[in-house]
Amino acid sequence: METANGIEVEGLVREFKKGPRAVDGIDLRVGEGEIYGFLGPNGAGKSTTVHMLTTLLPPTAGTARVAGHDIVREGPAVRDAIGVALQEAALDQYLTAREHMRLQAGMHGIPKGEALRRGDELIDRVGLADAADRKVGGYSGGMRRRLDLALALVHGPRILFLDEPTTGLDVQSRTSLWDEVARLANDEGVTVFLTTQYLEEADSLADRVGIIDVGRIVAEGTPDALKAEIGRPTVEAAPLEREDIERMGAVLRRFGSPQRAERNHLAVRLDEGSAELADVVRALDAEQIPVRELEIHAPTLDDVFLAKTGRRLEGAAKEGEESAAESTGELEAVPA
Repeated sequence: METANGIEVEGLVREFKKGPRAVDGIDLRVGEGEIYGFLGPNGAGKSTTVHMLTTLLPPTAGTARVAGHDIVREGPAVRDAIGVALQEAALDQYLTAREHMRLQAGMHGIPKGEALRRGDELIDRVGLADAADRKVGGYSGGMRRRLDLALALVHGPRILFLDEPTTGLDVQSRTSLWDEVARLANDEGVTVFLTTQYLEEADSLADRVGIIDVGRIVAEGTPDALKAEIGRPTVEAAPLEREDIERMGAVLRRFGSPQRAERNHLAVRLDEGSAELADVVRALDAEQIPVRELEIHAPTLDDVFLAKTGRRLEGAAKEGEESAAESTGELEAVPA
């Protein structure tokens, strides 16, 4: 694997005093120009991993090389090669966006003329040109996140670390940031290490995903491969007449295993995949069971996370209301 703009991690550990291992011997590889999504709940070890890879926190054990440099022995070289946007943007509310850019460029030793040009270019790219001379204290959360991303890019980093960059953002701001991250990887070959709780974010952006839980990586692969590994699609149906629910359940069970479903609905995970859907429809028709609703659900990263950890991710609850339905007893299983 190309390492000049990549990340190599072997047996990385971080222990804190009087506590469990926050990161417990993880291995991972991120290739040049790849967007790697690091998924996990709060406390799983995502931010601790980022802090070690960006030299903000020394590892207890193990090794890691970022842009070809050892994170312990070659910290300055690592920092020269990376851009970092952490969960809390370190911005001065009394400075404008342009002043922030000039300050950041100066810290990287960028000449004044180039710094001005680069700063204006990045401010425009993240959609802040109209607010460039306003003090950051008046910025919205989304504007602050976008400025933080621009600051992380001012020195042209080869690797970009984004630690939950869209938490708390509205849909429009989140989408804008996604577009810029994808452009950086696709057009400029920037390697992106992205931690997130949002399944949609990982599914949309990441070339590969690693799922970390209790300090250990429990699954890794492309989003499509992970979904295919654990999931066959689920068909969910509701009869036109309530009295047909038992007969419908008997038909559906011919094609797969019962799953939880909304009240007055039935669901099975298809043994042979989505190709069986036509057979399901024909079987219901042969039994003369009128159907009110019928749809097929493809497996999601939420299904992957549930299968690997036994629970759902916090970000999934924000994207849907299934957890609320479960807690109020609004789901029922296919009748036995």
